[in-house]
Amino acid sequence: MHCGLNYIRTSGGHEIWSAKGLTSPVVLQTHIDPVPEFIIKNNLRTIGKTEEDLLTFLKTK
Repeated sequence: MHCGLNYIRTSGGHEIWSAKGLTSPVVLQTHIDPVPEFIIKNNLRTIGKTEEDLLTFLKTK
């Protein structure tokens, strides 16, 4: 599920990632375990992927 994301920075427990063509950055919260489902869904929407894409990717790892 390579999306061409590039690491930008870490700030206050948040990793910021970006890629060409994205309208907003992808923010991964590293200080919350587990990450809330709505955050995962929002980030998937941002990168143009579905929950099914994520599950398929995770099964290959």
